[in-house]
Amino acid sequence: RELDARGEYGNLLPALVVKVSAQTAQVYLEGGKLIDLPWEGMSWAAPYKSANAIGNAPEKAEDIFKPGDIIRVYTDAANAWRLGQIPDAQGALVALDPNDGAVRALVGGYDFYRSKFNRAVQAKRQIGSSVKPFIYTAALEKGFTAASIINDAPVVFQDAALEGAWRPENYGSEFHGPTRLREALVNSMNLVSIRLLRAIGIGYAIESLKRFGFNGNLMPHDLTLALGSGQLSPLELAGGFTVFANGGYKVDTYFIERIEDINGKVLFEADPVVACVPCEMKKRGKTMPAMSVDATLAESGLPKQAGRVVEDRIMYVMNSMLQDVVNYGTARRARALGRNDLMGKTGTTNDQRDAWFNGFNRSLVAVSWVGFDEQQKQLGSYETGGKAALPMWMEFMRTALQGVPEKVMERPDNLVTVKINPETGELAGTNDRAAIFETFNAESAPKPNSRPNVPLGADDKDVMPEQLF
Repeated sequence: RELDARGEYGNLLPALVVKVSAQTAQVYLEGGKLIDLPWEGMSWAAPYKSANAIGNAPEKAEDIFKPGDIIRVYTDAANAWRLGQIPDAQGALVALDPNDGAVRALVGGYDFYRSKFNRAVQAKRQIGSSVKPFIYTAALEKGFTAASIINDAPVVFQDAALEGAWRPENYGSEFHGPTRLREALVNSMNLVSIRLLRAIGIGYAIESLKRFGFNGNLMPHDLTLALGSGQLSPLELAGGFTVFANGGYKVDTYFIERIEDINGKVLFEADPVVACVPCEMKKRGKTMPAMSVDATLAESGLPKQAGRVVEDRIMYVMNSMLQDVVNYGTARRARALGRNDLMGKTGTTNDQRDAWFNGFNRSLVAVSWVGFDEQQKQLGSYETGGKAALPMWMEFMRTALQGVPEKVMERPDNLVTVKINPETGELAGTNDRAAIFETFNAESAPKPNSRPNVPLGADDKDVMPEQLF
């Protein structure tokens, strides 16, 4: 009766410990079944001490439990019994088709019967560094390039909106000095994002965020915007990342594709706008008649075209930077999926209260989140987006993209790729052995003896560099 009252959550079954020996335990399952729990299935269970520490690893089964205890068990992929635990932390995942906004997957928590609160839709959480691709996009629109140099150094901001002095830091409290934007995004440098936001203006950044579908009125109108102090649901954030995945078009999220009655009569059918319909028509060998796009699409029977909100060249450069996040940066664990078409951005908030991963390719966008329902609780000092949220995303994408061919983002016209000096962002000399390739809008490519954008020096108004000791 006690086991029955505990219920089954996820794949975790309640069990009563009957007998404990040196490195095994016999447990009783509902229905009268007795099973042996081997040491390999329980040896992980060190005692909890705090969000940042666990106790010593157990040496014998008696260090973990005693007869009469009620525990949770499950079977693994090899059908072996293991000790389990209902997680206190929660998670959510949303996957969208970037071409039309269709919801492909949505999970709002660990177990619906334990909590019916749908975190994927209802939870508004700080998005942390997930915001940086949107800030960087606005900066590229303002004339910055992936090679622009920004100083990643300690700084104090005097901002009335922040009620006094603010001393932001990078994760790990390290600073890297003058840094190219590409490198700063790959390594999620906070100080660069803050200086970048000051350079383009908070108002401009808010207007840019609105084009991705975010409510600008709910975004902070101060410098903390650069670090993701704004709150969004996983569904809203995934909607924003569809713009990157489809090359710059705004599509609308929808859940229901079609409703039919018992006789098969269609009562409702979604009519979503679709990203880049003219591109698809071109691929099919069709041309656009000299009339409005909407009229053309109506006559052709093709879906309505989504509106472009970001220039294709800017999206291409941004996506190349987000691909580097996966290849070399904070999301490099995703390389284990063995695909070359993945892009994304990790997100971690102050004190590791929220962990995010926002990843995509041309076919699918997926956003994963991990955190506690009690927003002040911390996941732990090392539970960043790349550690806590990325594994869930990888497990989902491993299955969702199985058999899906890799699709490289098409390169728009009027882009150039040249060799630059990685320290200065300037055009590399003929004998520069450290030179690297970088892609620019044709009109923004560095010229001989030119200087890259270096906005917001340490002497800017209300910015006071702190002495390094």
